[in-house]
Formats: sequence, structure tokens, C-alpha cells
Amino acid sequence: MKKLLTFIVLLSVLTLAACGSNSKEASVTTNDVIQSFKDDGLDIGDVSDLENKEFGDTRKEGKRILVPSLGEDAGGRLFMFKDKKGLEKAKSYYDELGKESPLLYSHTHANGLFLIQMNGDLKDAEFEKFKNSMDEALK
Repeated sequence: MKKLLTFIVLLSVLTLAACGSNSKEASVTTNDVIQSFKDDGLDIGDVSDLENKEFGDTRKEGKRILVPSLGEDAGGRLFMFKDKKGLEKAKSYYDELGKESPLLYSHTHANGLFLIQMNGDLKDAEFEKFKNSMDEALK
């Protein structure tokens, strides 16, 4: 009986530990991160769903975010990927584009399974605000 009770207690502890190890990220969506941007007073215009051609089967969600201060049809993207491999491929894609040509440079930041990619014309200090806001939303 003691062994059974010990087993049940151990199993319960392991189950609770496994549940507790899931970060808030598991329940956060791209819409939650975008709301964090808005709550933090960042320059957010229209938000729309991305077409599947943009990393379609590797991501769970993708949003196009317009930043009015950058001009018409300029801003960035926010992705939530299915796994780290997909996220790393997408981040590498954007980072390599910027290395090929300064005109194609964009800011990127990953946290967990989320990736934000913003137009390179966005000032570093402004991108830092987006980055911090996303990180805070994922805590």
C-alpha cells in the first residue's frame, strides 16, 4: 500500500511539474502579442492574416502588421511557429536577406516559438520597444 501511495504521489508531482513547465507562450496567440503592442502604445496600424505562402505549413499563425509612421504598406510580420526548426528557418531567411543587400535589411527577434520581423527603416529604439513588448507578453 505504501508503494502504491508513493507511486501516486510521485506521479502527481511529475504531472504537476510537467504542466508547470509549460510557459505562458503555449496559450498566447499572435493576437495577444499584437494587443500587447497596442497596450504599450506602439505605432500599430492595420493587422491582417498572412497568406499561407509565407512559411505556411511551418507556422501556426502569421500576421501582417502595418506601422503608419513607416509609410503606406510598411511594417512587419509576427509569426507563431509549430516548432523551433520552422522558426529558425524563417529567422535565418530574413537575416540572410539583409546580409545580401542593405535594402532588404529587416529587424528580427525570436522568443520561444514567436518571431517578429519588422522593416529595417524602423529605428532601432522603436524595434526594441516591439521586442520588449513581445517578450513581456510571453512571460
